[in-house]
Amino acid sequence: MRFPKVHGTIRRRLLVNFRVDPAVMQRQLPAPFRPKLHDGHAIAGICLIRLEHIRPRGFPTVLGLSSENAAHRVAVVWDDDAGLHEGVYIPRRDTGSLVNHLVGGRLFPGEHQRAKFRVVEDARQIALHMRSADGRVEVDLVGREVEQIAETSVFRSVREASAFFESGSVGYSATSSGRRLDGVVLRTESWSVAPLAIERAYSSYFEDSGMFPDGSIGFDCALVMRNTPHEWETAADLYL
Repeated sequence: MRFPKVHGTIRRRLLVNFRVDPAVMQRQLPAPFRPKLHDGHAIAGICLIRLEHIRPRGFPTVLGLSSENAAHRVAVVWDDDAGLHEGVYIPRRDTGSLVNHLVGGRLFPGEHQRAKFRVVEDARQIALHMRSADGRVEVDLVGREVEQIAETSVFRSVREASAFFESGSVGYSATSSGRRLDGVVLRTESWSVAPLAIERAYSSYFEDSGMFPDGSIGFDCALVMRNTPHEWETAADLYL
Protein backbone atom coordinates (compact mmCIF):
# COMPACT_ATOMS: atom_id res chain seq x y z
CA MET A 1 0.00 0.00 0.00
CA ARG A 2 1.25 3.48 -0.86
CA PHE A 3 0.89 6.24 1.72
CA PRO A 4 1.44 10.00 1.31
CA LYS A 5 4.85 11.45 2.08
CA VAL A 6 4.99 13.43 5.31
CA HIS A 7 7.66 15.75 6.59
CA GLY A 8 8.58 17.84 9.60
CA THR A 9 11.36 18.19 12.15
CA ILE A 10 13.13 15.60 14.26
CA ARG A 11 13.42 17.75 17.36
CA ARG A 12 15.30 15.05 19.25
CA ARG A 13 16.22 11.49 18.33
CA LEU A 14 17.98 9.14 20.73
CA LEU A 15 19.54 5.91 19.48
CA VAL A 16 20.12 3.68 22.51
CA ASN A 17 22.13 0.69 21.33
CA PHE A 18 22.82 -2.81 22.60
CA ARG A 19 25.22 -5.44 21.28
CA VAL A 20 23.68 -8.89 20.98
CA ASP A 21 24.88 -12.41 20.32
CA PRO A 22 24.14 -12.89 16.59
CA ALA A 23 22.65 -16.39 17.01
CA VAL A 24 20.29 -15.13 19.73
CA MET A 25 19.31 -12.13 17.63
CA GLN A 26 18.64 -14.28 14.57
CA ARG A 27 16.00 -16.22 16.52
CA GLN A 28 14.03 -12.98 16.97
CA LEU A 29 14.05 -12.06 13.28
CA PRO A 30 11.56 -13.13 10.62
CA ALA A 31 12.77 -14.22 7.19
CA PRO A 32 14.38 -12.79 5.12
CA PHE A 33 16.30 -10.76 7.69
CA ARG A 34 19.74 -11.47 9.15
CA PRO A 35 21.52 -9.38 11.78
CA LYS A 36 23.81 -6.69 10.41
CA LEU A 37 27.04 -7.31 12.29
CA HIS A 38 29.66 -4.92 13.60
CA ASP A 39 32.83 -6.35 15.09
CA GLY A 40 31.06 -9.71 15.32
CA HIS A 41 28.02 -8.39 17.20
CA ALA A 42 24.41 -7.87 16.21
CA ILE A 43 23.21 -4.34 17.03
CA ALA A 44 19.74 -3.75 18.46
CA GLY A 45 18.28 -0.80 20.28
CA ILE A 46 15.58 1.76 20.90
CA CYS A 47 14.91 4.84 18.79
CA LEU A 48 13.31 7.45 21.06
CA ILE A 49 12.18 10.27 18.84
CA ARG A 50 10.32 13.55 19.27
CA LEU A 51 8.71 14.65 16.02
CA GLU A 52 7.30 18.13 15.44
CA HIS A 53 5.27 19.81 12.67
CA ILE A 54 4.54 16.46 10.99
CA ARG A 55 2.27 16.95 7.98
CA PRO A 56 1.84 15.97 4.34
CA ARG A 57 3.81 17.94 1.77
CA GLY A 58 2.05 21.20 0.91
CA PHE A 59 0.28 21.55 4.25
CA PRO A 60 1.18 24.59 6.43
CA THR A 61 3.36 24.14 9.52
CA VAL A 62 0.54 25.22 11.82
CA LEU A 63 -1.37 22.04 10.91
CA GLY A 64 1.54 19.79 11.80
CA LEU A 65 1.44 17.31 14.70
CA SER A 66 4.01 16.69 17.44
CA SER A 67 4.59 13.45 19.31
CA GLU A 68 6.92 11.34 21.42
CA ASN A 69 7.59 7.90 19.97
CA ALA A 70 9.65 4.77 20.63
CA ALA A 71 10.72 2.01 18.26
CA HIS A 72 12.53 -1.13 19.34
CA ARG A 73 14.68 -2.05 16.36
CA VAL A 74 17.40 -4.32 15.02
CA ALA A 75 19.97 -3.52 12.33
CA VAL A 76 19.45 -6.08 9.56
CA VAL A 77 20.44 -7.11 6.06
CA TRP A 78 18.50 -9.17 3.53
CA ASP A 79 18.65 -10.37 -0.05
CA ASP A 80 16.16 -10.35 -2.89
CA ASP A 81 16.26 -10.41 -6.67
CA ALA A 82 17.72 -6.88 -6.68
CA GLY A 83 20.64 -7.85 -4.43
CA LEU A 84 21.71 -7.10 -0.84
CA HIS A 85 19.82 -4.51 1.26
CA GLU A 86 20.21 -3.12 4.75
CA GLY A 87 17.91 -1.35 7.15
CA VAL A 88 16.14 -2.04 10.44
CA TYR A 89 13.50 -4.48 11.59
CA ILE A 90 11.07 -2.97 14.11
CA PRO A 91 9.18 -5.52 16.22
CA ARG A 92 7.47 -2.86 18.35
CA ARG A 93 6.42 0.79 17.99
CA ASP A 94 4.93 2.91 20.79
CA THR A 95 3.62 6.46 20.73
CA GLY A 96 2.25 9.11 23.04
CA SER A 97 0.01 10.37 20.22
CA LEU A 98 -3.55 9.13 19.80
CA VAL A 99 -3.39 10.23 16.16
CA ASN A 100 -0.28 8.12 15.47
CA HIS A 101 -1.96 5.17 17.16
CA LEU A 102 -5.12 5.54 15.06
CA VAL A 103 -3.52 6.17 11.66
CA GLY A 104 -0.40 4.00 11.97
CA GLY A 105 -0.74 1.08 9.60
CA ARG A 106 -3.82 2.71 8.05
CA LEU A 107 -2.92 6.16 6.70
CA PHE A 108 0.80 5.78 7.34
CA PRO A 109 3.12 2.76 7.67
CA GLY A 110 3.75 1.27 11.10
CA GLU A 111 1.24 0.18 13.71
CA HIS A 112 1.83 2.11 16.96
CA GLN A 113 0.83 1.02 20.46
CA ARG A 114 -0.32 3.67 22.94
CA ALA A 115 2.13 4.71 25.66
CA LYS A 116 2.75 7.43 28.22
CA PHE A 117 6.01 9.38 28.04
CA ARG A 118 7.59 11.53 30.72
CA VAL A 119 10.52 13.63 29.49
CA VAL A 120 12.70 16.14 31.34
CA GLU A 121 15.50 17.66 29.26
CA ASP A 122 17.64 20.64 28.50
CA ALA A 123 20.26 21.27 25.81
CA ARG A 124 22.69 18.71 27.28
CA GLN A 125 20.79 16.27 29.50
CA ILE A 126 17.69 14.11 29.25
CA ALA A 127 15.63 11.84 31.48
CA LEU A 128 12.93 9.86 29.67
CA HIS A 129 10.47 7.29 30.91
CA MET A 130 7.94 5.42 28.78
CA ARG A 131 5.36 2.83 29.74
CA SER A 132 3.04 1.25 27.19
CA ALA A 133 -0.71 1.21 27.81
CA ASP A 134 -0.77 -2.57 27.49
CA GLY A 135 1.90 -2.86 30.20
CA ARG A 136 4.20 -4.93 28.00
CA VAL A 137 7.02 -2.44 27.48
CA GLU A 138 8.77 0.03 29.77
CA VAL A 139 11.79 2.19 28.96
CA ASP A 140 13.85 4.29 31.36
CA LEU A 141 16.76 6.44 30.22
CA VAL A 142 19.01 9.05 31.82
CA GLY A 143 21.91 10.54 29.86
CA ARG A 144 23.90 13.64 29.01
CA GLU A 145 25.61 14.79 25.84
CA VAL A 146 29.41 14.36 25.77
CA GLU A 147 32.25 14.65 23.26
CA GLN A 148 33.40 11.04 22.92
CA ILE A 149 31.60 7.75 22.44
CA ALA A 150 31.77 5.27 25.33
CA GLU A 151 35.17 3.53 25.49
CA THR A 152 33.41 0.19 25.95
CA SER A 153 31.49 0.55 22.66
CA VAL A 154 32.18 -1.75 19.72
CA PHE A 155 32.29 1.43 17.63
CA ARG A 156 35.73 3.03 17.71
CA SER A 157 34.48 6.57 17.03
CA VAL A 158 31.36 8.67 16.66
CA ARG A 159 32.01 8.74 12.91
CA GLU A 160 32.05 4.94 12.72
CA ALA A 161 28.82 4.66 14.72
CA SER A 162 27.19 7.42 12.69
CA ALA A 163 27.96 5.67 9.39
CA PHE A 164 26.56 2.37 10.69
CA PHE A 165 23.20 3.88 11.63
CA GLU A 166 22.88 6.33 8.73
CA SER A 167 22.81 3.43 6.28
CA GLY A 168 19.78 1.93 8.05
CA SER A 169 17.23 4.41 6.70
CA VAL A 170 14.72 1.75 5.57
CA GLY A 171 12.58 0.31 8.35
CA TYR A 172 10.22 -2.67 8.32
CA SER A 173 7.65 -2.86 11.12
CA ALA A 174 5.81 -5.91 12.38
CA THR A 175 2.03 -5.78 11.93
CA SER A 176 -0.82 -7.43 13.82
CA SER A 177 -1.61 -9.61 10.80
CA GLY A 178 1.68 -11.47 11.24
CA ARG A 179 1.85 -11.78 7.47
CA ARG A 180 3.02 -8.33 6.35
CA LEU A 181 5.77 -5.90 7.30
CA ASP A 182 5.08 -2.18 6.77
CA GLY A 183 7.99 -0.45 5.05
CA VAL A 184 9.04 3.18 5.53
CA VAL A 185 12.06 5.25 4.46
CA LEU A 186 13.52 8.11 6.51
CA ARG A 187 15.17 10.87 4.48
CA THR A 188 16.98 13.69 6.27
CA GLU A 189 18.38 16.95 4.90
CA SER A 190 21.48 16.41 7.05
CA TRP A 191 22.88 13.74 9.36
CA SER A 192 24.74 14.65 12.52
CA VAL A 193 24.86 12.72 15.80
CA ALA A 194 26.55 13.29 19.14
CA PRO A 195 27.34 10.70 21.83
CA LEU A 196 25.52 10.43 25.13
CA ALA A 197 27.00 9.28 28.42
CA ILE A 198 24.36 7.00 29.92
CA GLU A 199 23.58 6.82 33.61
CA ARG A 200 20.68 4.42 33.09
CA ALA A 201 19.35 2.62 30.00
CA TYR A 202 16.59 0.10 30.69
CA SER A 203 14.15 -1.60 28.33
CA SER A 204 11.86 -4.35 29.55
CA TYR A 205 11.86 -5.69 25.97
CA PHE A 206 15.61 -6.31 26.00
CA GLU A 207 15.48 -7.49 29.63
CA ASP A 208 13.20 -10.39 28.67
CA SER A 209 15.37 -13.42 29.40
CA GLY A 210 13.06 -15.62 27.34
CA MET A 211 14.22 -13.77 24.23
CA PHE A 212 17.66 -12.63 25.41
CA PRO A 213 19.26 -15.11 27.84
CA ASP A 214 21.76 -13.87 30.42
CA GLY A 215 25.05 -12.89 28.84
CA SER A 216 23.62 -12.57 25.31
CA ILE A 217 23.00 -8.80 25.36
CA GLY A 218 24.67 -5.72 26.82
CA PHE A 219 24.46 -1.95 26.55
CA ASP A 220 26.85 -0.52 23.97
CA CYS A 221 26.38 3.22 23.38
CA ALA A 222 23.85 6.00 22.83
CA LEU A 223 23.68 8.81 20.29
CA VAL A 224 21.51 11.91 19.90
CA MET A 225 20.36 13.83 16.83
CA ARG A 226 18.65 17.22 17.14
CA ASN A 227 16.68 19.70 15.01
CA THR A 228 16.81 17.81 11.74
CA PRO A 229 14.36 18.43 8.86
CA HIS A 230 13.19 15.12 7.48
CA GLU A 231 10.68 13.27 5.35
CA TRP A 232 9.05 9.85 5.66
CA GLU A 233 7.92 7.91 2.63
CA THR A 234 6.58 4.42 1.99
CA ALA A 235 8.81 1.51 1.08
CA ALA A 236 7.45 -1.60 -0.58
CA ASP A 237 5.85 -3.93 1.97
CA LEU A 238 7.38 -7.31 2.68
CA TYR A 239 5.22 -10.41 3.04
CA LEU A 240 6.14 -13.27 5.34
